[in-house]
Amino acid sequence: MKHRLLALLLAACTLLCLVLTSCSKSTDSSQDNSADAAAQDPQQADANGNYKDTVVWAQSADVTSMDPHVGKETAAVTVTCNIFSTLMEVIGDGDPQPLLAESYQQLNDTDWEFTIRQGVKFHDGSDLTVEDVKWSLDRAIASNYVNYIVSFIESVEITGDNTIVVHCTAPYAPILNNLSMPFSAIVPKAYIEANGDEYFSQHPIGSGPYKMVKWNPSDSVKLEAFDEYFMGKPATKNLVMKVIPEAAQRVIALEMGEVDIAYSIEANDVSKIDANPDLVKYTRPSMTCFNYFFNLIDEDRPTYDLKVRQAICYAIDRQKIIDTILQGSATLADSMIAPIVACYTPTPTYDYDLEKAKQLMAESSYPNGCDLIMVTNQSQQRLEICQVVQQMLKELNINVEIRTYEQATYIQALNEHEHDMGFSAWITSTGDADYTYYPCYHSTQKGKPGNRSFFGNPKADELIEKGRSLSDPEARKEVYSELNQIIYENCTQLYICHPLTVEACTKYVEGFVSNKDGYNRLWTVKCLQS
Repeated sequence: MKHRLLALLLAACTLLCLVLTSCSKSTDSSQDNSADAAAQDPQQADANGNYKDTVVWAQSADVTSMDPHVGKETAAVTVTCNIFSTLMEVIGDGDPQPLLAESYQQLNDTDWEFTIRQGVKFHDGSDLTVEDVKWSLDRAIASNYVNYIVSFIESVEITGDNTIVVHCTAPYAPILNNLSMPFSAIVPKAYIEANGDEYFSQHPIGSGPYKMVKWNPSDSVKLEAFDEYFMGKPATKNLVMKVIPEAAQRVIALEMGEVDIAYSIEANDVSKIDANPDLVKYTRPSMTCFNYFFNLIDEDRPTYDLKVRQAICYAIDRQKIIDTILQGSATLADSMIAPIVACYTPTPTYDYDLEKAKQLMAESSYPNGCDLIMVTNQSQQRLEICQVVQQMLKELNINVEIRTYEQATYIQALNEHEHDMGFSAWITSTGDADYTYYPCYHSTQKGKPGNRSFFGNPKADELIEKGRSLSDPEARKEVYSELNQIIYENCTQLYICHPLTVEACTKYVEGFVSNKDGYNRLWTVKCLQS
C-alpha cells in the first residue's frame, strides 16, 4: 500500500513538472515572438507595454513658423527637422550623407547632379518629384529668411525623371553641408500652391518621419509617426514638444518623468543631472557663439558711435560671466566662428580693460553716459548674462533697459532694430564658416537673414564672396583672416563665449543622438516604460 501511494505521488510530481515546463516554454515562445514582431515593426512593442507610445521632449521656446523656409530659429527647426526631409543629411558629428538624394556627383567646378529617390511620399499621400525639389530650392532662394543657405545656387535644372543639376554661381565648397540644413527642406509644390504660404506655415506637410497633428502656440506641438516614411517606420508612434522656458523647470520635469528628453541644460543644472542615476547627460563642443549685435543703422542710437561700442566691449569682463553664470562650461570667443568650425580663424578681441573703456567713452559723443535698450528672449541664462552686463556698464554711466520677449517677438524686435544691443546665440549649423560670415556680415543680409548689426562694408562683401567661392581651406582662411580684421575695426559685435551644449534624457530613452548642428532627428528614439 505504501509503495502504491509513493508511486502515485511520484507520478503526480512528474505530471506537475511537465505542466510547468510546458508553461515555461509557452511563455518563452511568446516573448520571442513579441521580440521578433518588435524588430519587424518598431512600434509593435508599444502594444505589448514594453515601450511608451509617446516620447516628450522639452525646449526653451516655441516654434516661430512651421514653414522651413521661414522658421529658421533653433526652437522652430528642432520640430520641423522631424517633419521635412532634405537632399542631404548630417547625423551626430558625421559628414553629409544622401537622404532624399539617392546619390550625387560633381560634374565640374560649379555643377552638381543629384539623383532623387523614387517612391517617396508626402504626408498627404502624394508623390515627391523632381518638380518639388526644384520648386523648393527656388522657393528657399526667394525667401528673405533663409536665402543665405542657398544663395550660392544660380539655377536648378531638371535633367531627367529623377535627376536635377544644381548650377552654382561659383565653386562652392560647403554645398553638401548647406543642402543638409533643414532650411533647404523639400516641400510639396501642389499643396502650397493650393493652400497658400500662410496656411502652410501652420498646417505643414512634408516627407519626414513625423507629421504634425496639433500645435498649441506657446505650449506644445504633437507629431505622429508617418508610417510610409521612406527610411522606415519611426520607432515611436508620437512625439510631443513641450515649451518650458525656465531651464531649472526643464530639469525638474525630466526628474519627475513628465518629459523624456530636455534640451539646453544650463550650467546651474548640470550637477543635478550628474547626481541623478536615472538621467543621462549628453555634452558636446558647441558651434554656438553667445554675443551681442550692436545697432549700427540708427544714427540717433549711442551704438552708432564706434567709440561707444568699443568702450562697451572693453568694459565687459567676459571671463567673469563664464566663471559665474556659466560655471566655467564655456570658452572665450574671439570670433562668431567656433574653433571646431571649418575655416575658423581668430579675430582680434577687445579684452577687459575698464580704464580704456572709460577713456573711449569720454572721447565719444556720450562722455557723460547714455541709455541703451538690450533685447533678449526668455531664457533664464541669457537674462542673467544681460543683468551682469547691465551692472558692468554702470561703470560707464550707461543705463541699460533689458527687454525680454517670447521667441517670435524677440526675433521680430531684432529684425526691426529695436535694440542697441541684441543678445544672440548664433549657431554655425553647417560646420562651415560661410554659414556665419555671409548672413551675419554681408550687406544684402540685413535683418531677417541674420545681419542684425545692419553692418555694410564693400570690402567685407568682396571678401565674403571670395571666401565662399574658394575650395582650398588654407586660401579661405587667409581671406577670412582679412575679413575678421575689418569686423574687429568696425566693432560690429561683442563676442562673449562658445558655451558647451548639454542635453539630457531619462535612462529609459534609447536611440537618441545629439546632433552637432543642434537639430536632433528623433525618428529612431524610443523610451522604455519606467
